[in-house]
Parts: sequence; C-alpha cells; structure tokens
Amino acid sequence: MKENNNEKSNSENDFNIQGDFGFDDDSYDIKESLKQQVSEQMDANNTDSDQLSTDDIAEAQDPPKKKHTALKVFGGIIVFLILSVCFLLFTKPGNRLITKILANYISVAVNKDVTATTTTTDGPSSNVEENVPTVVKEYDWNTGEIVGRKEDYVTNILIFGVEELFGASNTDTMMIASINTKDSTIVLSSLMRDSYVSVPDWKSTKLNAAYAHGGIELLRNTIEQNYKIHLDGYAYVNFEAFENVVNLLGGVKIQLGAKEANYLNTTNYISNKAYRNVTEGINLLNGNQALGFCRVRKVPTYDGVNDDFGRTLRQRRLLNAIFEKYKSQNIIQLITTTNTCLGYVNTNLSTGQIEMLLNAMLDIKSPTIQMQSIPIDGAYESPKKYENCTWPILLDWDANILDMYKTIYGDTDEEAYNNLTTIKTTIR
Repeated sequence: MKENNNEKSNSENDFNIQGDFGFDDDSYDIKESLKQQVSEQMDANNTDSDQLSTDDIAEAQDPPKKKHTALKVFGGIIVFLILSVCFLLFTKPGNRLITKILANYISVAVNKDVTATTTTTDGPSSNVEENVPTVVKEYDWNTGEIVGRKEDYVTNILIFGVEELFGASNTDTMMIASINTKDSTIVLSSLMRDSYVSVPDWKSTKLNAAYAHGGIELLRNTIEQNYKIHLDGYAYVNFEAFENVVNLLGGVKIQLGAKEANYLNTTNYISNKAYRNVTEGINLLNGNQALGFCRVRKVPTYDGVNDDFGRTLRQRRLLNAIFEKYKSQNIIQLITTTNTCLGYVNTNLSTGQIEMLLNAMLDIKSPTIQMQSIPIDGAYESPKKYENCTWPILLDWDANILDMYKTIYGDTDEEAYNNLTTIKTTIR
C-alpha cells in the first residue's frame, strides 16, 4: 500500500511538474495565439464594418446630390426657355427674329412669280395665255416709275381671285389691303368689277376686263392710274384653289336669304348639280357652294343689298367666315392648313417685303380693321348702258379718291384735296 501511495504521489508530482513547466505554458501560448487571432479578426471586422458604414453613408448621400444637381439643371433649362420665349414675344429684337423666320417660311411656301407680258403695236397682247410666269428672287413694283400716291407709312397689296372658265381669265374679286403703321389701321377696300375705268393703251371698259386683256401688269396699271393709288405688290388665288381651301376647312357657315337659296339651286353658279341643295337660313357651304355664293349679284343678299355691291358684300362675309373657321382650329390643324393654303397663293412679294409687312403688322398693337366698297354711297351712277358697256358703274372719281385718301392714309379733308391735286399733275 505504501508503494502504491508513493506511486500515486509520484504521479501527482509528475502532473504538477508538467503543469508548472510544460502543459501550462503551451496552453498559455495557445490561448494567447487564439486571443490574438480573435483580436485580429475583430479588428478586421471592425475595419470592414467601418468601411461599409462609410460606403453606405457615401452611397446613401450620393443620390440626393445627383438628384439635386439634376433638378438644378432642369430648372436652369426651364428658366432659359421662359426667358427665350419672353425675348421672342415681348422684345422688339425677338419679334424681328420671329418675323424673319416666318417671312422666309412664307416666301418658300407661296408661289413666287412675275408676269412678263408681250406687246403689240396696239398695246399689251390681248391673249392672256402669252403671259409667261417666271420664278424670281427679289421683285416688287417699287423699282420703276411710281404711279399713284405712295407714302412710306402705308403699304398697299392688291388681292384678287382669278376665274378661269372656257379659256377666259377674269378677276371677279379685287381688293386692296392697306396697312397704315402711322395710324395703326388696316383697311380692306373692295373694287367693283363693273367699275367703268380707262385701261391704259387700250380703251375704257369694265375693271375686270383689264386682267383678261393684259394680265397682272395691265390690271395694276389700270388701278393705279384710275384710283390714283400706288400698289406695292399683289397676291392672288384661282377659284379652284379657293374651293380647296374651303373644303380643307370642312366648309363654312353662311346665312342665305330665300331668293339667294333659290337662285343658287336653279342656276349654274354652283357648278356641281349635286350640291344645289342649299336652303334659306344658315348653311354649311362646301367649296363649290361657297364659290357660287360669292359670285352671285343678280339677287339681293338676305339683308337686301343688290348688284355688284351685294356680290362684294358676300365676298367679304365669306372671307370673314373662312377666317373665323381658320381661327377655331387647334395648333396641329393650323400648321397643316396654313402650309397647304400658302401653296395656293401666287405673289410677287419678295422675302424682304413679306418680312416688312409682318413687322408692320406687329407694330400695330391694336389694329382697327375697316372694310369698305369703292365706289362709296352717293358717289356713282349705274345706267343700263354706257358707251358699249351694259350696266357699268360710273364713279365720281374725285369723291371716291378723296374718301380713299382719308380712310387709307388718314388725311384730313384739306390734306386729301391737296394730295389729289398734286397726284393729278404727275400722272400723264
């Protein structure tokens, strides 16, 4: 037993020695090693955590910065657009830029022409088909001798419609659009086709015969020499184009009297028989019906205006109906309609003249649009026959010209008289 105790004691001593000098040291090293590894891993985790936190913060903060920058850019664009629109609409240089762009657009869209008229020993050729239209870049009626009254503040444009039937060309519709920048007025003067005039180098006859005999130049010379007014240019459409414009707009509303409706349904003024179905009252007229309506003169209007005065009144009413229908369109329709309608217009106005007219109309802030017929009431006669003409309109020229000078140029009675006296001495 004692031996066993000694063995046990020795075993314990051996254990203690190993614990004191061998096992405990190794265990300590392992622990320290594990502790260091854990510490290093924790440090690494903390570093990654810190890095992730920083990235997360940066990532979280970056989108608002980008969004804020985008909003600033967008806001800047909006402000720029608003300022640009204000510049174009509310400043004179901006308006001039718009008119220059529009003038070039219109000039390209319309048909630019000038008519070269052949002549014979008896004067201008009587065959209108000999007129030769040519394309021009810059052409107006102000480069040669000025015939009739001309003022820098007034621009007169001859507007007419050409009826081409059975080989003949007549101008049943003739108007002068006068733009006065001094008095801020726009006047539309209808010239009666049956007015008895002196046609230069030919004879005295009705006004609408001038174009049929010698084309645009003879019509221009006839108006200038008889009405003592200078024309700066012209624009015209033929009747076929007129029909197309009305149809493009979807028709126009016109009021008819009982006599007008019956006349249109029983004559060839509405050339297509299928459309001879108009009634008394308000009608939605298509192009063919509208054309027939504006040519009628042998029955009174619904409010009792007769003869050529009734016809020109119908023409003005129809133009007003077309304008109102045109204005009622949305922006897309307006662009399409305008582009198409310009293609029907023939003119000798240059791009520069169109731009000048647009600027003049912009300068007239509150335009007063007046419409008048020449001759004026009480200043004409209409006999059944005069010379070789039936039912001509004989004008009291001085009375009518004096009235035109006061309406178009803003003259007083004295100024109109003095200006007419001066013009008479200059026209041969």
